[in-house]
Amino acid sequence: GENRASWSDKLEDALWAFQKAFKTSVGCTPYRLVYGKSCHLSLELEHKAYWALKHANFDLKTAGDRRKLQLNALNELCDQAYKNSLIYKERTKKLHDDNIKNRIFNVVDQVLLFNSRLKIFSGKLKSRWSGPFTISEIYPYRTAKLIHPDG
Repeated sequence: GENRASWSDKLEDALWAFQKAFKTSVGCTPYRLVYGKSCHLSLELEHKAYWALKHANFDLKTAGDRRKLQLNALNELCDQAYKNSLIYKERTKKLHDDNIKNRIFNVVDQVLLFNSRLKIFSGKLKSRWSGPFTISEIYPYRTAKLIHPDG
């Protein structure tokens, strides 16, 4: 219908919304990370247009100094975003690791085998697990020999 055909018309609005949205992982918006300043709506820009025209007649040395300050501020912002992303990754890793259960398997336990190839090329309803298998031997480094019930 109409919604499926008009997705490309809404793509620009979706991208704009994404660029303006605050991202927790970097601690700012993608727009600010790229351009070094907050994103303003056209209504806000129209209000500031007179002020910008009034201050546009300054000398080139002042303009160069201002631009250097802006570039330094942008570099600092990128560094801070990088640090924030590292902190975010550490926190999410800790949350993930806290939820992992350390399981100890014994001989004759029954287990399911995860097929990692199906994780990439799986059908929608195809199970990524096969089995059950029985553990016949346990080796170091959390490896085991499995036996299928059919032989």
